Amino acid sequence: MAAGQGAGAGRLEAGQVRAMFDRISGVYDLMNTAMTAGLHHRWRARAADLAHVSPGGRVLDVATGTGDLAIELARRVAPGGEVVGSDFSERMLDHARSKTASSAGIRPRFEWADAMSLPYDDDSFDAATVGFGARNFDDLGRGLSEMARVVRPGGRVVVLEITTPTRPPLSLFYAFWFDRLVPALGRAAGLFAGRGGQESSIADAYTYLPSSVRRFPGPAELAAEMERAGLTEIRYLITAGGIVAIHAGTVPDGAGL
Repeated sequence: MAAGQGAGAGRLEAGQVRAMFDRISGVYDLMNTAMTAGLHHRWRARAADLAHVSPGGRVLDVATGTGDLAIELARRVAPGGEVVGSDFSERMLDHARSKTASSAGIRPRFEWADAMSLPYDDDSFDAATVGFGARNFDDLGRGLSEMARVVRPGGRVVVLEITTPTRPPLSLFYAFWFDRLVPALGRAAGLFAGRGGQESSIADAYTYLPSSVRRFPGPAELAAEMERAGLTEIRYLITAGGIVAIHAGTVPDGAGL
């Protein structure tokens, strides 16, 4: 299947998702800022708050992309802590590493890993997070279960995702923003990048984005998926006027066995 196929349905195979993120890595941060007016940093900070980590803690950020949530978490665990940012797109990881190369204090360690089979021991982190990446999991339940597995009992699993508002006028604006504006920004980013025929591939990626959000479970359904993954005390908040949902659950005793 060609890289663009399946984008309109919001569903791609894992290899296609990896290739897509490799291609858009150079414009990813710029597009995040353009699409959210820079508010994505605030949303990541709120997700980091809900991870309930403190100095000396150890945190895993799954599907870390260019590392913004991992960087935010590093501020929470300093001094003496550790943040691992994992992703299966090497080019996204390259951008994350370059972003933190000259940082003072704790720098996240960025490394390749597949969210479907995390290469970490049971109970080895105080928290695990995923920011705007869960909807790209090949199997959502399995990805959530893997995150729960590697977190110690009492630790937290946090999922930050875009969600779909259902009430006007925000639902009408959201439909315009995601169905028209975001793909248009993707086409503009493709023209701006203008590298080796990548223009259409970048545009395809930002057609996939709105579709992937529409097919992703709503907040209540995602909370149920987290419960099925073995998490308890699941709470979620809706912010940004109903566009962003942040879920947090606790790993109970025995969940990593």
